[in-house]
Amino acid sequence: MAYRYRPGISLIGLLYIIIGLFVAWDRGYITVELLRRVGSALLAVFLWFLVLLDVNLHINA
Repeated sequence: MAYRYRPGISLIGLLYIIIGLFVAWDRGYITVELLRRVGSALLAVFLWFLVLLDVNLHINA
């Protein structure tokens, strides 16, 4: 029986990324403003047709 290769991330890789995110947040590399801007950019990319209809996709709090 043939097995398919399923690429994925190991538990150690996931832990490495989570710790890296925490350190970046703690040192000020990741801020709430940055997350808002990235979120707005992702919304604009995936909902581009709404942008063409002049819908404001900026995340404001």
